[in-house]
Amino acid sequence: MSESKLKNMATKVYEAIGVQRWLPSSPQSESMSKSRHDHVNRGYSTTTSNQPITIDQNYISWLKEHPSAITSFQQMINASKGKQIVVFLDYDGTLSPIVSDPECAFMSDQMRTAVRDVSNHFPTAIISGRSREKVFDFVKLKTVYYSGSHGMDTMGPAPKNVVYDNKYLQKISDNEGNDFIVFQPARDFLSAIEKFSDTWHAQMLREIKERTENIKGVVIEDNRFCLSVHYRHVKNEDYKKLEEELELLLVKNPGFHITKGNKVLELRPSIGWNKGDALKYLLDTLGFHKSSDVFPIYIGDDTTDEDAFKVLREGGEGYPVIVSSSPRETVATHSLRNPSEVQSFLMRLGRWGVDNATSQ
Repeated sequence: MSESKLKNMATKVYEAIGVQRWLPSSPQSESMSKSRHDHVNRGYSTTTSNQPITIDQNYISWLKEHPSAITSFQQMINASKGKQIVVFLDYDGTLSPIVSDPECAFMSDQMRTAVRDVSNHFPTAIISGRSREKVFDFVKLKTVYYSGSHGMDTMGPAPKNVVYDNKYLQKISDNEGNDFIVFQPARDFLSAIEKFSDTWHAQMLREIKERTENIKGVVIEDNRFCLSVHYRHVKNEDYKKLEEELELLLVKNPGFHITKGNKVLELRPSIGWNKGDALKYLLDTLGFHKSSDVFPIYIGDDTTDEDAFKVLREGGEGYPVIVSSSPRETVATHSLRNPSEVQSFLMRLGRWGVDNATSQ
């Protein structure tokens, strides 16, 4: 294939993923920072003019089924006409990059500004596997609703259309006198455990640490309603042992089960509640129970976000958006490559919110 045809093909790839950028046309332009170049164009690369352009055909095929949410932005806006846009976001891998130390998953100031601008115009919630308090410490925005522990600890407005058992609801107020409702559907479970031990956190944390102390690279995170065992730094040959130790732990704690995420195994109460349920609960509290007047957008990168994607697909309203730079199995309809593209999408949505408010 000729060089010109290769460049034309690569140009179409750029357009397909929503990156408006020209191919190098001279040796000088090709000497751009490699780190910046690779960050934008992961999945294919261009080098010097006498070297071939490599294109990930699998990713290109996958993009046809899951087009960029950036290039599809106007299509989304057109579909939302006459409806209330509501934005749901995962945290790790979506608003912050995946990092080796989960305690250092900081979001950038630019991302925080983008989320703030969106939340100023549209109801916005962050649904994470981390504890609710920990996510708030990272995000630090009071204009956002927070749902931690995969939806088992959700702070939002009081339910409007659907009645939830009051024993799972608790009214709290912030320092400025604003009232919120915290919904914790696993509260019964925790209360039952705490009758027999110092707390289930301390009991299980102690045993997990004992069982994994000889497995190098394990990082254990207490997310209150779930325990996250990170294995990003665990050797491949040690992973099976880690999984076996956690399975043995469940024999003594039958009220829990294990779910798998991005390089993490999570021990969670077996109560049939996930991010999809949290999404539905938040829509209920916002007054959109079974409403065709709402247009939800959910952006997430993890397998645990698939439960929320399924809710949107089944409801036939809104857009589930997967954050991934490589082909993967998902029920999401659209995609973004990485947190940088998430930020670009949110910035555009925030600007549209400003313009739309001004025009009304």
